Amino acid sequence: MDDPSQNQTHNHINGNGDWPHTMNQIFNEDESHFKSNAILPWDQFSNWIHCACVVTFDLELGQAMELIYPGHIKLTDKEKMNICYLSFPDSNSGCMGDTQFHFRIRQCPGKRPLSRSHSQYNKDCPVSLQLDDAHYYGFVYFRQTKDRTVRRGYFQKSVVLITKLPCVALFNQVISIIAPEYFDNGEPSLEAACHDIDQWPSPVPGDTLNLPIMGTVLQVRVPCRSDKLIGSVQSKSETLHSLPVHTVLPSLHEVDIYSAFLSILPHVQLLWELVLIGEPIVVMASSPTTTCLTVQALVNMIAPLKFCSDFRPYFTIHDSEFKEYTTKTQAPPPVILGVTNPFFAKTLQHWPHIIRIGDMGSIGGSPKLSNKVKKAAALKTLDSNPGVYTRYKSFLTKDKMILKRLMKGAQLKRPVEAQNAILRRHLLELTQSFMIPLERYMASLMPLQRNISPYKGPPKLRPFDSEKFLESVEHSGPQLTSGIKGDWESLYRRFFRSPNFEGWYHQRQREVNQKLQILHLEALSNANLSEWIADKEEVEIVDLILKIKDKLSFAMHHHHIVGKESVSRLQKQLEDIVLTLPHDLQSVIKT
Repeated sequence: MDDPSQNQTHNHINGNGDWPHTMNQIFNEDESHFKSNAILPWDQFSNWIHCACVVTFDLELGQAMELIYPGHIKLTDKEKMNICYLSFPDSNSGCMGDTQFHFRIRQCPGKRPLSRSHSQYNKDCPVSLQLDDAHYYGFVYFRQTKDRTVRRGYFQKSVVLITKLPCVALFNQVISIIAPEYFDNGEPSLEAACHDIDQWPSPVPGDTLNLPIMGTVLQVRVPCRSDKLIGSVQSKSETLHSLPVHTVLPSLHEVDIYSAFLSILPHVQLLWELVLIGEPIVVMASSPTTTCLTVQALVNMIAPLKFCSDFRPYFTIHDSEFKEYTTKTQAPPPVILGVTNPFFAKTLQHWPHIIRIGDMGSIGGSPKLSNKVKKAAALKTLDSNPGVYTRYKSFLTKDKMILKRLMKGAQLKRPVEAQNAILRRHLLELTQSFMIPLERYMASLMPLQRNISPYKGPPKLRPFDSEKFLESVEHSGPQLTSGIKGDWESLYRRFFRSPNFEGWYHQRQREVNQKLQILHLEALSNANLSEWIADKEEVEIVDLILKIKDKLSFAMHHHHIVGKESVSRLQKQLEDIVLTLPHDLQSVIKT
């Protein structure tokens, strides 16, 4: 796949129809433009959050949007409807008191693309933490209390933060600070919280940030793509130091996967396979807090690989995609749904993989585990026992050592944080063992650097041949780094048909072709172009000039990864070549 910037053939480098005359112009143009806009009100706020909403229950209207802040933010009617319905628990559990959970919805088409800040964040953060311009997350704090002054007898209201960032741990903490203050002090406290967020620094991968919010400071490190993974994104050498007024968050995005899978621990490896190959999964529980934790844990369990299918941590019968996702006229789509309404037990019983999570009350103790996989057809109601209901047969043999280690830890009352780290590291190593052969094969498709000629176009990555890759699995497959045995080849075949493979392959394809563009630019900058054009026709020289201008355009759009020295040499080459042309042709080229 060609880099998008290569489609900008013959574009001018600057607004004067000329190329930049100084290196500073190339490398500082974007930065100065960004700085000039960064001082506008709510720009910093929008780097983190799209808006804050208050949703109330009206006896006559049902769920209603009471407030959107800041006031200039626009949501479509469809977005408002989805936010309203998803901001209230959809179950018979009562949910008295305070309840926290989060949801994910589609953004209506026609909105602006990612901001400059978000685009830069996506370039530098781990792929699994990238945001997209097609979805919003909503972080909900719902309060239900008895209130005799209300006709229905109950006060029911939710405070919701809408954002594109998948920073689950951070925003769960933020909403837990903001919402109680709002319930106690009303709208002025919400305004104050939003103004605090408008003072936050941008989410720059690799930076440790201090984020003031309503009298406290949250300290968190934003993961970077170059981080060394050791079971958690943050390494020991990067431990955050707390100040008295600080709340240190160990992670921006990670959830407690041990607690999420506590009642179904024996099936974690099976679930890892299902998520890896993009199978449709529905998670059923009695509360949205439980479903969103479990769905998020499923999505995170294949990290650092990005989960590329849709997922809904909390899904209701009022969701605008309800018919699309529950139709029986076609196979279920590759989506993970979290549901609480008993209606779904009947509506989704045709789904191939169903996870039933019981009440999460025994965390830290010795859990009562669901050991056997049950047939999917056995689940008829939400009263069924916790467990995994599926006809899927695992390709890999179960690693019993990790289960024994976790069970022993539970008996010894090992802290939940330690149990979570053990399980997370196990899943990380499993994913890495699966991906290392693919990365190795991908590297073999890259042309040799010595074959990159400045006088020809940049070379392309050779196409991925799944059969050739599978031939290599027997002698250089996951068995080199993993002790788990099984039919790895068949697991790869299923993976190749999944959105996760497609997403990984296109991402690596873009990265490799970008690297080839940089190597070609360096070769071009180091070549003796003046000597090469000595016996060339004017048309060939003009063609070379246009190619160099394209390279400089690429350099401007990727200045964070292109060496300044290489671009400076290429700029000088361009100026020298143009001077060899007749004056009238020079004028044509510069317009």
